[in-house]
This record gives sequence, structure tokens and C-alpha cells, in this order.
Amino acid sequence: MQLRLTFVILFFCCFQVKAQDPIFTQYYLVPETLNPAFTGISNAWSAGVMHRRQWPNGNTKIDTQFAYANNLVTDEIGLGLTVLNHNEVFTKYNYFKVSGTFSYIVELNYEWRLRLGVEAGFGRKDFNFNNLILEDQININTGAISPGSIDPGVMDNFNKINFFDASAGFLFDSEDAWLGVAIRHLNRPDISFRENGNVPLNMFLSVHGGYYVEFDNSPSSLIPEGSNLLLTANYMRQSEYNRLDVGGVFETEVFGLGVLFATNPERKSSDGHFLTSVNPVMSVKFSEFIFGYSYDINTTKFRRNQGIHEFSLIWQFGRDCSRCNNYKVKFRRGGGGLVRA
Repeated sequence: MQLRLTFVILFFCCFQVKAQDPIFTQYYLVPETLNPAFTGISNAWSAGVMHRRQWPNGNTKIDTQFAYANNLVTDEIGLGLTVLNHNEVFTKYNYFKVSGTFSYIVELNYEWRLRLGVEAGFGRKDFNFNNLILEDQININTGAISPGSIDPGVMDNFNKINFFDASAGFLFDSEDAWLGVAIRHLNRPDISFRENGNVPLNMFLSVHGGYYVEFDNSPSSLIPEGSNLLLTANYMRQSEYNRLDVGGVFETEVFGLGVLFATNPERKSSDGHFLTSVNPVMSVKFSEFIFGYSYDINTTKFRRNQGIHEFSLIWQFGRDCSRCNNYKVKFRRGGGGLVRA
């Protein structure tokens, strides 16, 4: 009981500083989680789902799901839909958001394109305060707990909040590289659970990029033809929180295998860890489907948490070469999507 009440106090006092958006390890595989400018980048009907289970041991479990669908509807315009759901077992906190996405393509030259993207939708945060025990429910003489309260509806009014949310980003991409910037919560919606409260949601900055090293002309028979090495990085910042993921993924026409390193480049305390987790990643392609899996291995003092499991399933259908401007078309499993060669 005391633990729950203490958490609520800390939640109200510190939410503005500590609030963090859900993030995904396999951002390179499902770049729609990063930037609305990726909408329609595969030049095909594309849809996918992701499930992330963080610290699955007991009450510390945190589940996050992400789903998307998009397509390039004209030569320059992409449209899509995204859904995000985030649930914390211990606090009973739930965050749900559904958004529409739009992208516009500007051909800069033969090699490079500029993609502009916007995202807008509605979010809902639910904290389920009904599970709390209020002070007047406790009999200090006997220790008994009454099922009712003098003000039984005091927390009911603050269980849920709804808000409008807007994000934007841009992306430069070519056959072998991509670099983008996205900012979430541009309108800084009020997410306070208190009546007449004012807790603007902190903006979330992401700077992300990737570069493909081709092995088409490799003399070694150990490297399959058409293989490449994706070198990628993703810097994220929201309020006091910052994270930089760097790593590489070796990709063939059938599978991908690599490792990403999650780091804390701006350590705020003397005992903070620079390397926070080591994340092996893999993917397998079956026809029009791609299955991905990653496991985050914690390297800090927060041990015995059983790590973080993340699953993804991507489907692409009906790649339309009439929009490829008569260039050769190549399918990328990573952030480059379907690009010209």
C-alpha cells in the first residue's frame, strides 16, 4: 500500500521530467517507428507488427506493440497508418495512440531523394487509479481496510486523458545510404492527470542513419552473392533521457544477422554506464514476409531482469515498378526500403 501511494506521489511530481516514449531495437527493420518520412518508402503495400517485452520477470514486465500499414499512392505521395500500445504491469499504466502518416518525395538528382513526412493522431493515457487505497479506507486501530471511501470518485476523474499529437521529420536517401531527423510531440500536448494540471509532453528527437557496404564483387565463396553490411546509428533524446544505438547487420537475400550497442553518451551521474546493453538481432525472409527477433542483454547493475525480447513481422506485397522510373529495383530489408540501383 505504501509503495503504491509513494509511486503516485513521485508520478505526479516527476512525470514531466521522466516521461519517455517507447523505443524499439529493430528500428532499422521497421523504420516507420522512427520517422513519418519513411511512409511508402518500399514503393509497395507494406504492413507490419512489432511486439516488445521488457523485463518479463514478474511485476516489472512492460509490453509494447506497434503496427503500421502504408503505400506510395502516387509517384510523390505516401500515406499510412500507425498504432502504438504500451502497458506497464506494476503501475497499470497504459498508453495507446493511433496516427495517420503522410510523406512527400522530392527528387534531388539521379542518386538522392528528399522525403518530408508528417504524422498526426490521437493518444490516450490510462493509469487505473481505482486500484489505490485511500487514507480514509484504513482503520488505524485494527488495520482493517474499508472497501469504500468518503470520496469514492476522487480518482475516477483522473483515470484517463486524451490528447492530440503531431510529429514531423525529413529523410535523405539513396541506394546505399539514408539519413533522417524526426521530432515527436511538436505541439507538446498536456498529459497531466490532474484537473487543471499542466504537464506538456516533452518533445522526442531522433537522428538516424544507415550505410550499406556491398559485397557483390567479393572474391570469397563464403559470402553469398548480393550480400551487404548495414552500418547504422540512431540517436534519441527526450528531456534528460538520451540514448545512442550503433551497430551493424550482415544481410543476404534470405537472412540478416548482427548486433547493436545501446549507449548512454551523456551520462548524468558519475556511476552511470556508457554501454547499457548489447543487442543481438536477426531476421529471416520468407517470400513476401520478413520475421525479425532481437534480445537486449543488459550490461548495467540492473541484473536478473531476463532482458528484453522483441519480435517483428513485416509483409510487403505488389511492388509496382511503374513508379521506379525504369531503374533497376532492389529490395532492402533495412531502412533503405525499396530503392533504385
